[in-house]
Amino acid sequence: MLASGTSLTEIFGVGPVVAAIVIGDVRDVSRSGGRDRFAACNGTAPTGVSSGKRKVHRLSRRGNRRINHAIHMAAVTQVRYPHSGGRACCDKKLAEGKTPKEALRALKRQVSDAICKHLKADSARVAASDAPAREGTRGTTLSPARPAHTPGVGSSAKPFPDQFPPCGQSQGPAKATPGKHSGGEAAPIFLLTQRGFDLHAPRGVGASGQPGADGTFRRA
Repeated sequence: MLASGTSLTEIFGVGPVVAAIVIGDVRDVSRSGGRDRFAACNGTAPTGVSSGKRKVHRLSRRGNRRINHAIHMAAVTQVRYPHSGGRACCDKKLAEGKTPKEALRALKRQVSDAICKHLKADSARVAASDAPAREGTRGTTLSPARPAHTPGVGSSAKPFPDQFPPCGQSQGPAKATPGKHSGGEAAPIFLLTQRGFDLHAPRGVGASGQPGADGTFRRA
């Protein structure tokens, strides 16, 4: 509790145990919105059951019961001491004709509002203390351990050397077809064929070394 620096212990009847229960269950008070929603979340807001001209409010069984119990302990502590503000509130409600339970419910609502106010003040104080630290780190750029490599834009569109170009694109200048050299000799063929062919044999010569009838390769 001392490390958190909360101001809940300034409320009469709220000790370290009650404050720890409230902080542990509430966590972020901004989720509850205003004090009315905070009271609805902890069950100190009464439930309206009015009908017609009859205005009746009953005890709410909803909300977080741990926070409700912590608020109840703080309210009972205030009632025990005549010099506390909670005792004066209960005496005022009793003078108006309220029952002791109704007076205690009204006091619990006031304790809930006080807790919500202190939680919001603590949250604003923490946010203000963290603002200079965030402003000091703004604009700081962390350099990477090694420069990032960004590939070229058109590198992925280029085909590999051994691949055919995409359909619909020209293959570039046509290569010379295998024929006869200037000396009159047959040029060797370097085409990938099935297993058993001699890739370095001249045209018309099979794997056995004999030319075929139609001038094509034959298996041995």
